[in-house]
Amino acid sequence: MFLDFLASEYNIHNLEAIQEMLTSNEANRAKQVELTGDSKFVKQRVMKGFLVNSYEPIDATLNDTPFIINPPDGTYVFVYDYEAFTIPSDVLIIGIENSENFRRISQQKWLFDEMYPNRQILFVSRYPQNESRDLVRWLQSIGNEYVHFGDLDLAGIRIFITEFYRYLGERSSFLIPPDYEERIKNGSRERYDVQLTTTKNMIINDPRLRALAACIHKYHRGYDQEGYIRTRQQF
Repeated sequence: MFLDFLASEYNIHNLEAIQEMLTSNEANRAKQVELTGDSKFVKQRVMKGFLVNSYEPIDATLNDTPFIINPPDGTYVFVYDYEAFTIPSDVLIIGIENSENFRRISQQKWLFDEMYPNRQILFVSRYPQNESRDLVRWLQSIGNEYVHFGDLDLAGIRIFITEFYRYLGERSSFLIPPDYEERIKNGSRERYDVQLTTTKNMIINDPRLRALAACIHKYHRGYDQEGYIRTRQQF
């Protein structure tokens, strides 16, 4: 019999329960073990969501429960149920491309205060979940302004255009510091040469980026965003 085959080969004894699990959102590993003895019976992502950070308290809501985002230095908040995660509409969201900058946001507060005075800022990271689209899906579901803070190079521009501007349009922008030309002029020529082969045909469909791209091509250099981290001696 077919049911005997399922029981002997796949340890499935309750076909109706299996069908219900497969057609619902409850295919978690505990449920799979309960029904089949195999936590990997249904292939699914174990970890979804993204990291958030802030250097001042941010009011938020998760699954209709209010909480405050205010992690101590050296820690982050990981939002798993991002579909049920909300923040006030006037909070500026800054996506940080590199992990070192994300970890040391307080040492870049001088830059954010200069560019976005009197704004509450929630920082989000595209790592370690950069291969998923959880972050951009969440950004699409809310109306907050998004700013991408990445390296001042061709690869940084490409990441913004393909991963964020493509989906968010004019509600998103690339963080271009006032001193970008001076920084790029003293940046890495090797970085430019390596990236040019994969970005030379890149279409920059956001006109706000054209001056930055022209500057990068002018000096044949790129600048890593870690250069905006100030040490205590620099304050």
